[in-house]
Amino acid sequence: MIEPTSPRAPWELGRAESLTLLGSVRVGRVVFTHQALPTIRPVNHVLHDGCVLVRTHPGAALLSAIGTVVAYEADLVREGDRIAWSVIAVGYARRVGDRELTRFRALPQSWVAGETTEVIRIDPELVTGFALDGELAAELPA
Repeated sequence: MIEPTSPRAPWELGRAESLTLLGSVRVGRVVFTHQALPTIRPVNHVLHDGCVLVRTHPGAALLSAIGTVVAYEADLVREGDRIAWSVIAVGYARRVGDRELTRFRALPQSWVAGETTEVIRIDPELVTGFALDGELAAELPA
């Protein structure tokens, strides 16, 4: 059984801090609308020049999000602790074409089996994040 921890006050992170934390993990959740219903898909990602890149397979429900506003959320949960931090990036999702793929140094390899030839780029216009008390201060770049 996990022992409860004492409540801690959340504090807001700036955009740069939030993007740094987002880039420090490889898994998050895309929130989008599919067939007129809210949908959430866990995916692995890579952050490149402030944009979130994810691979998916042809025919994936996530492809219906192309050209729409989506939210991307990632967080860090430590065993025995409450959430240490959470970041949400909101922006337009678009398909990355073959010509543009050459710009990216590293693309995420999907954890899903099968052909994952589709790459989606989320260009965050709004980035918000929070952490609990100052526990991450030592981990964030100055």
